[in-house]
Amino acid sequence: MTPPCIFLMGPTASGKTDLALSLVKQFPCDIISVDSAMIYRGMDIGTAKPSPDILAQAPHRLINICDPAESYSVAQFCRDAQAEIKTIQAAGRIPLLVGGTMLYFHSLQQGISELPSANPELRQRLNREAEEIGWLAMHQRLAKIDPIAAQRIHPNDPQRIQRALEVYELSGETITAWYAKTPVKKWSQPLIKLVIAPNQRRVLHDRIAQRFNAMLKQGFVEEVRGLLMRGDLTLDLPSIRCVGYRQVWQYLIGDLDEASFSERAIIATRQLAKRQLTWLRTETDTFWFDSQQADMTEKVLKWLEKKLKFC
Repeated sequence: MTPPCIFLMGPTASGKTDLALSLVKQFPCDIISVDSAMIYRGMDIGTAKPSPDILAQAPHRLINICDPAESYSVAQFCRDAQAEIKTIQAAGRIPLLVGGTMLYFHSLQQGISELPSANPELRQRLNREAEEIGWLAMHQRLAKIDPIAAQRIHPNDPQRIQRALEVYELSGETITAWYAKTPVKKWSQPLIKLVIAPNQRRVLHDRIAQRFNAMLKQGFVEEVRGLLMRGDLTLDLPSIRCVGYRQVWQYLIGDLDEASFSERAIIATRQLAKRQLTWLRTETDTFWFDSQQADMTEKVLKWLEKKLKFC
């Protein structure tokens, strides 16, 4: 019998990594990272990437697989994740997919259409336009071209807005039309989905602020300075647009002052968490646990042990 997959999902700063480590100790699980920022090498502090000691205890697949100058598509993630899942299951172990990139989780389950390949020059132009007029205006442009996609894509989701506009400019067809005409292969394996999040949003907001301040003490600004000094990276790249990195980068190039970049980064991270929670509430067949409960880990372990007996 093929071992089931486990999705461990939750908003940023909810404690997913700590819980994943507990699951690995208790069950024959191998971790696959579902994080669009941890894929980049040299971006460790600002992504809250597990330390080398933790990675030695519990290796994470699909981290440190890209240079920050490279782009990595959802389609690439799905292919890579599916390959890792097969490898883990072939060894008789359980794939444990952990992270907060909800588009990755969604695409794994629902499948994705084969869209036109990304065009770096076009993406740079779209990013420059967004810098001038803002992503809200870009979203409004999308709404005129493809109202169905605009309704599905949040105005605060620049990556998906950019991709939808890119597909239209490259092909002359909307991304909605591409989805309609291209068959997709949906998830068909046994799947256990659990979500951890604090019941009170204020608690999550406090954790986000505390974690960002801890990152600053760990040398986050110096980490970004090292990326800036390379000379081949810009704000147009998905890596530098990651929450936190963008704001520190803007501080280092003089677009934000010292008093405001930290506040901007914390606000942006809170907005990310809000989008993650909104998406998670649309997920079906999920089991939620309050990450603030002192015995949350024990509850998850007992619950999961029962679930695995029936898979």
